[in-house]
Amino acid sequence: MNKVAVFSSKRYDRKIADEHIQSSQIEFTFFESALSEETVHLAEGYDAICIFVNDEANESVLATLHSFGISIIALRCAGYNNVDIKIAEKLGFTICRVPEYSPEAVAEHTVGLMLTLSRKFHKAYNRVREGNFALDGLMGFNLYQKTVGIIGTGNIGIATLKIMNGFGCRILCSDPVQNPEAIKLGATYVNLDTLFKEADIISLHCPLLPQTQHIIDKDAISKMKKGVMIINTSRGGLIDTKAVTKGLKKGQIGYLGLDVYELESGLFFEDLSEEIIQDDIFQRLTAFSNVMVTGHQGFFTVEALNTIASTTLNNLNALLNNEPLNPEFLIGGQ
Repeated sequence: MNKVAVFSSKRYDRKIADEHIQSSQIEFTFFESALSEETVHLAEGYDAICIFVNDEANESVLATLHSFGISIIALRCAGYNNVDIKIAEKLGFTICRVPEYSPEAVAEHTVGLMLTLSRKFHKAYNRVREGNFALDGLMGFNLYQKTVGIIGTGNIGIATLKIMNGFGCRILCSDPVQNPEAIKLGATYVNLDTLFKEADIISLHCPLLPQTQHIIDKDAISKMKKGVMIINTSRGGLIDTKAVTKGLKKGQIGYLGLDVYELESGLFFEDLSEEIIQDDIFQRLTAFSNVMVTGHQGFFTVEALNTIASTTLNNLNALLNNEPLNPEFLIGGQ
């Protein structure tokens, strides 16, 4: 029986996984620890590893895994910016992922952040619990007829576009590869500068790549409308957090909704309620009343978790049994 070490596993991961692995010929061991240079030794004796968004598969970790005879890495997510792909290919790793689990889950969370910020639901909720029913300070704005800029028109971008169409928004898109479905839905593709200049709301749905690192930086923010709303449910590194913080202080950014954070590893997915968070930038960011942060939960629905579990299991079964796997589930030139 093949053995797989699962890193960064939580109680809900194990609960969903148990429903899918009962008839599997794979033996899974679940570790709560994230994969890192300090924890990679836990993988010794296994045939493959399964990792998540904040697990670290850098050159050192990959070299250690290779020395253990491990050649298969299963990502239970779509993004793979946490894996050194060049080194992985050099060492002969086969890496699979879950390219799509529930675009609608992330899109709905994206719009939830927009509505929370635009109508100040979070403030109203706390006020009513304290018996305060005054409306002062709760003035919002309509999404209807606003211009929404969507950066990245893959499955999640398209799902978000469809929802915003329902609100009666004008949609601008930016992506190196134009998606015919976006055009069919009435969206207009423009360059980034035009999107920054015209959008009332900017929503990020692109992968984190060298060319998209800090796509929202000081220069980009300076081109935006004063009071713009920025939403990021993709990857934290798309935003230069220091630049965004300055933009909030100056009022150039009117609203910020984040489900991801540039330095979220070590913070997100953990209960730190009894500790003092040492990240001063994050602490400053969450002090703004016009900022809404959720802990990377955009994917967190029953439907999405079931898809992640079943796809990951199918990927591992195929690779461990030397069976062909659809290229869309593989990363790199495999």
